[in-house]
Amino acid sequence: MNKTEKASMLTALEEDMAKSKNAILFGFAGLKVPEVTELRRQVRGTSSKYLVVKNTIALRATKGTALEAVSEHFVNDTAIAYNESNAVPLAKVLTTFAKTNPKLVFKGALIEGRAVSATEIQAIADLPSREELVSKLLFVMQSPIRRLATVLNGPVRNLALVMHQIAEQKSKTGEAAAAPAE
Repeated sequence: MNKTEKASMLTALEEDMAKSKNAILFGFAGLKVPEVTELRRQVRGTSSKYLVVKNTIALRATKGTALEAVSEHFVNDTAIAYNESNAVPLAKVLTTFAKTNPKLVFKGALIEGRAVSATEIQAIADLPSREELVSKLLFVMQSPIRRLATVLNGPVRNLALVMHQIAEQKSKTGEAAAAPAE
């Protein structure tokens, strides 16, 4: 790789790193090629990117970006999975993969621009998805309104029930009074 190729790669990497709000750094030493291929496929499924880059190039690319906060983790074999939008699906994919492949070792992460330790990645993966959180919020917001509607309908419902019972009672007494007259 000549200097111009390295410079263009560094520029592209700097642009990607500047855009990304979420990144998870991990060691991958000992993973076999089919395992890494499967991991790349799963990471791409979360609208994220997976990259293995030389530590010196990564350190240059992260300089001046939010990823500079986790730059001390660029030692030995380091891979980075990153995206611009949501860290939860990415963390879920990586932690699930790490359960079946113990050679994948988390080093650190950047979540929404904030440096996070490797131990907190599992907690992030355990978070519910955005859709689940929105549905829970809507349920909680609708609950008081539904209860109010039930309380307000109660007297009307009870009045209708009493009127119905009175009508049934009158019809029974009317039948009982009409029966001996026959």
